[in-house]
This record gives sequence, structure tokens and C-alpha cells, in this order.
Amino acid sequence: MPHTSATSSPVPHAADSHDLIRVHGARQHNLKDVSIALPKRRLTVFTGVSGSGKSSLAFATIAAESQRLINETYPSFVQNLMPSQARPEADVLEGLTAAIIVDQQRMGSDPRSTVGTATDANAMLRILFSRLGDPHIGPPSAYSFNSASISGSASITVAGGGNKTETADFSRTGGMCTQCEGRGTVSDIDLTQLYDDSKAIAEGAFTIPGWKSDSWWTVRTYAESGILDPHKPIREFTEQEMQDFLYREATKVKAGNSTVTYEGLIPKIQKSFLSKDRASMQPHVREFVDRAVTFTTCPSCEGTRLSEGARSSKIGQISIADACAREIRDLAKWVRDLDEPSVAPLLDTLRQTLDSFVEIGLGYLSLDRPSGTLSGGEAQRVKMIRHLGSSLTDVTYIFDEPTVGLHPHDIQRMNDLLLRLRDKGNTVLVVEHKPETIAIADHVVDLGPGPGPAGGTICFEGTLDGLRASDTVTGRHLDDRAALKDTVRTPTGALKIRGATAHNLQNVDVDVPLGILTVVTGVAGAGKSSLVHSSIPTGEGVISIDQSPIRGSRRSNPATYTGLLEPIRKAFAKANGVKPALFSANSAGACPTCNGVGVLHTDLGIMAGVSTPCEDCGGKRFHASVLEHRLGGRNISEVLAMSVTEAGEFFSAGEARLPAAHKILERLVEVGLGYLSLGQPLNTLSGGERQRLKLATHMGDTGGVYVLDEPTTGLHLADVAQLLDLLDRLVESGKSVIVIEHHQAVMAHADWIIDLGPGAGHDGGRVVFEGTPADLVAARSTLTGEHLAEYLARAAQDDQA
Repeated sequence: MPHTSATSSPVPHAADSHDLIRVHGARQHNLKDVSIALPKRRLTVFTGVSGSGKSSLAFATIAAESQRLINETYPSFVQNLMPSQARPEADVLEGLTAAIIVDQQRMGSDPRSTVGTATDANAMLRILFSRLGDPHIGPPSAYSFNSASISGSASITVAGGGNKTETADFSRTGGMCTQCEGRGTVSDIDLTQLYDDSKAIAEGAFTIPGWKSDSWWTVRTYAESGILDPHKPIREFTEQEMQDFLYREATKVKAGNSTVTYEGLIPKIQKSFLSKDRASMQPHVREFVDRAVTFTTCPSCEGTRLSEGARSSKIGQISIADACAREIRDLAKWVRDLDEPSVAPLLDTLRQTLDSFVEIGLGYLSLDRPSGTLSGGEAQRVKMIRHLGSSLTDVTYIFDEPTVGLHPHDIQRMNDLLLRLRDKGNTVLVVEHKPETIAIADHVVDLGPGPGPAGGTICFEGTLDGLRASDTVTGRHLDDRAALKDTVRTPTGALKIRGATAHNLQNVDVDVPLGILTVVTGVAGAGKSSLVHSSIPTGEGVISIDQSPIRGSRRSNPATYTGLLEPIRKAFAKANGVKPALFSANSAGACPTCNGVGVLHTDLGIMAGVSTPCEDCGGKRFHASVLEHRLGGRNISEVLAMSVTEAGEFFSAGEARLPAAHKILERLVEVGLGYLSLGQPLNTLSGGERQRLKLATHMGDTGGVYVLDEPTTGLHLADVAQLLDLLDRLVESGKSVIVIEHHQAVMAHADWIIDLGPGAGHDGGRVVFEGTPADLVAARSTLTGEHLAEYLARAAQDDQA
């Protein structure tokens, strides 16, 4: 008998009723008792001015609680090894799912980390070559530049039959080049930059940062080792003494009452300085390395990082070094053409991974590209690759401005990827400023109304049309469109670039005009940064201000970086009759428990580290006695907790009037950072915030040419006009401003545009247009011209409406 069902609709299953993420009473950071319900399996975009609380709600509340709850599912033994994470400040958090954060944090800058090693692509290629490579040289490790070849023998005891002792040989074939140890470059050290050979060691011969004649390491190791005479000028060393001084291998020696390790100067320098990534060094150390060390391509492996054996094994005519050096879109085509049934599943997975690179707009990269050289936007898209093919559903993906670094031509592609993740049954939360991405949202949450203390409330929640009709800052500026200028400035000169070939540039000749606002455009990977950062002649008073991380300790913040803290410390000291050092978290006034950091950081090795507030100072960073001293009724911790705008008012009048501090604060407001707190750790700033902070510190410099790299990153629509005003003021003060930018408002406001392309990677690297924005729009001969014309056409329609 056939099955029949009732005609009435079935009662919904109880499990299907959990379709909302509920947040009630959120007070994390600047959130003011926020309550909201977000739909699951939908795309929600968080909007609002910079510092309004978007990240506090999406990352510091929803994502943080999800991760905390997941950690609690680990066995008790594992939990005991991990520091407990504090619950976000919120009354109720319900309906959470596992959260996957895809942010703009730069990828590890280890010298051996590449795009291929940061994803599974290199691992799959190694397996492929170990199966199909001819000649066969060994297992996958034989094709890895992170694996060294080792061999040896040892005595082993075989149990049973009288416990015989036998000698066993062992070996492992690795693919690491022995000369450069898998780095691809070798270093040549200028000895004259390391020491003054007219002096003795005891007289302070060393000229290396941190190496003083009275320091523990130099005195104990060199002076007391007995290997060298510390009172003999270095130029008088015998040949054997010079060999011991420069190249002696690590040797245990007696130094006084202790045993220390003596090591030659060259291997010591290599381990102390050259094993680190240049970008991670402090400025004075980086300056020393640039002066003393010359890095050249390794002559043995020709920069491939691989041993001769790994390079000799080929599939067809292609070695693994050749494969990794190809642009990923070309490599994907090569892999698709391989037809080998024995590794068919591996080839399918590798094809999907490489196709994901192309689909996400990174086909111009190569797998051997060092991961530390990727921009924040590129790093975020590389992290997306591992999620696109994931079988997981019903998880929450949280993105931090995924369109950063994308040309308008590529934004639609990114939007399609976000929608794909949603359509697989996932919840997608996006913090974003670009109208093109806000337009695809199922649900919009606008926070504000202002930054910092003036934000932290829900100004609007609903659809895009509702946001457009609302009277919020975002709603009013959603359809903002900059117009072309009536007249453009006349250049006062030009920087001549001739025969530029850096990276993918194809023998480019171009004159970059001076005395005006020049914008360099083109799709991601077209060669913009290569042209501006690698090809502009040095010694022209060029001040390059990019989004690279600002290096420093966890105690570094806007107050220390800009020099603002120095006059503040002196004012506190004068008002209270004590030493200025007491008001520095890096000096005498620091909390002894957390050493002035305010948090206790626990490194969990392969897992993300965890920071917990210091229990002794409560996160205030200073010793309790220091907080008793006041200036204008505030202690130093309260001053560092102020926003830039609030501090500007505080130091402008009354007992706390401090013109030197007020001038620095005015510059920070000018670049749109009025919402930052003075004591906010620098490692929490976005790439755009870092760049604007650097710009504020350089605004008083005497350099004549400013180079900016996508300064609109992280800027709300309402703040872009303020940035354009700032660029105009710089030009009108006699500066030349060169901007790498994708934002159409900046293009439209330019005096001159240099457009690179026509595509990315080997399809780019050429100047496809030079001229005024009006000429670019009229010609519509490039992708940039087409998108800028569409942007201006919409502006005209809005004006008519």
C-alpha cells in the first residue's frame, strides 16, 4: 500500500528554530550594551565609521565567545595546559556556531615560508614529483627545501635472542640546498662594518648594535675565553687568531667561574641577525644589516632553494623548481594537462587548489613567492583558499574587509566567493566599507554614530534599501561619488624611470610628474608597487609610507611611536616633582608583573597565543604608586586611555595645556585617526591605520615626495573626502604626492593617472595609460577607465535624481 501523508503542513522540527545568533548586552571595548539578533545562513555586513565598534562586535564578541566555547570541549588535560580565555563582556550570547576568522594579519615572515608552503599546494606537488619524477630521487621530503639530507649510524639493541647489539645505518634524503639552507639567498658580510680593527676588543672594537665592550656577552665570551687577547688590536691578530676570531665553530670554554659557548664572529652574526626576516628587525638593526650585509641569489641553487637532485628530477621537462616559479594560473594549466591514472585523486585535489587561487584573483602569484611579501589583502585571500573547498557547513565565517587591495574589476569576483560560502549553508559576517560589497548583504548592521567613545551603538539594522533611506552617517554617504576636478594642476618637474624591470615590469619607461597629485592604478598584480617602491630613484627626498607592520614591543602604541609620550611624561614629572621615567610603561613605572604590557601573553606554539589581563595592575600597565600622580586631574593610565580627539581637548587648555603634545594630536586628527586611543597597542591597528599613523609622523619632514600605498584602506565613505582634503593640503604646501590606489574617488580627484596592466603577473607590467582622469574616462581603453567611467556615470545619475 503506498505511503500517504496528511494534507496539512507538518509542524516545524524544534531543531529548525535555532536560526538566529543572539547577542544581548554586549559591552566589549566601546560597545554600549548592544543587543542584536543576526540571521544564520545569511550574509551580514557590518558598516560604520572607523572605530565605531564593528570589529568589537564581530571579532571580539561573537568570534571570541565561539572560540572560547570550542576550547572548553578539549579534554581537561589539554585545557589545563592552556590559559583560560575571559568571556566577552555580554549578558547573553546564544545560537553561536564554530567561527572561522579570515583576517588581514600578515602571514609568517619566516625566510623559508612561501605561498606554496603556507597552503597545501607545495605538499601535493612534492608527492606528485616523488611518484612521477624522473629520475626518482626519493620520498616527498627529497623535494622539500625545508628538509636537509641526513645520514648516520648508531648501535641498537635487538630484544630477544640474547639482546644482541647491532649497528644500524639511517639516512633521509632532503631537498634543501646546502649552501643557502633553503633560503634562496646567501649573504656577504663587510667586516669593516663589524669592528674597528685599530682597537682591541676591550677598547670597544665592535660596531655591532648592542655589542659594547662592557656587555656580558663580549666580555665573558671574547675577553675571558682565553682564545684571544682582549687587549691586542685586532689588526695585529695572527692568521690563526683571526681564524678563531671570525670562523671558529661553537666551542665550550671556561670564562671565569662559568662555562660559556665561544663562537666565531661570522657564524654568530649569521645566527643573531641573518636568520631573522629583515622586516621583523628593529629600525637600527635593519639599518646595520643593510649596511653590513649584501644578500645575493644563491649560486648553487640559483635562488630555487632546492638541491641539485631535487632540480634534476622532472615530469616531462618541468622540475619542481620550475613548477613553483610559474604563475599559478600557468601551473594550473600544466597540472590539468597531466594524465596519470595512478595519481588521479591527487591531481584532482591539486587542480582544485590551484583553480581556487585563480578564482580568487591570485593567479598572478607563484608558489615560491615568500609569504612575508604578501599584502594584507593578498594574505587574507590566500587564507580563504583552504575554506573554499571545505566540506564544513553551518559554520560562521568572519571576514575583515575582504576587498582590501582589490581593483573594482576584482571586487565582483570576491563578492561571488562570499555568496558561495553563504549558499553552502554557512553564516557569513563581513566588516566592510565598500558599497559594492554592502550591496550584496542580506542583512546590514550599521554601528556608530561616531568613532571610539562616540560609537558602540546600533544605528541601523535591516536591508540595504533601509540603510540608504536612514539618516545614519553610512546611509547618507552610501551613494557618495567624487566628481572630476574642473582644472588639474601643472607639474613642476618629473621623476624619470627608465628601463624598470623589477618583478613583472617589462622594461618600463615613464615620467612621474612632481608638484601634483599622481595616482598609480591597475588591477592587483599589475606592477604598481614594483613601479613605485622598487623603481623610483632614491635620493630625491622620497618619503615612502606603506602599510607594513610597525615593529616594536607589545608596549608600543601611538603615543610612543609619534613621540607624543615624551612631552606628556615631562609634564607629569614637572607637576609632581618626580622623574619622567616613572610615567613610561617601558621604564621605571612599569607594573613588575606584566612588565608594562598590561596583559600576560602565553605562546601556545603551533596554536594562536592567548593574552589575559594582568591581575596586579588590572591592565593599566603601571605600578600602583605611579597612578597616584596626576596632571589636570588625570593619571597617566587615564591619559593613555583617551582617544586622540579627547586628548587634543585635554592638552589644549588649563593645567594640562601642552602645545608640543597638541601639535602631534592635531596631525593625528588630520589623517583621520581621532578615534584611536593613545595607548592602543600598535599590533592591533589595521594596515590603513598603520599607514596613516606613519603619515602623521612624517607630515613635518622636509622630504619633497610622499609615496602612499592605498591610504583609503579601512576608511569609511565619510572619511575619504577628509583624506582627499589632506592630500590636497600636502600638494599645496609644495609636496609631490604619489598614491597607489584602487578607490575611484581618489582616481577622480587626481591630477594625473598612470595605469598599469592590462592584466596581472606576466600579463601586466606595462603602462597602458598616462594622462588626466578626464582623458582616461574619455578613452575607456583600460579596465580602470571603464570602471571609473561607470562610477562617474552613477554620480551623474544621482545628481539628476
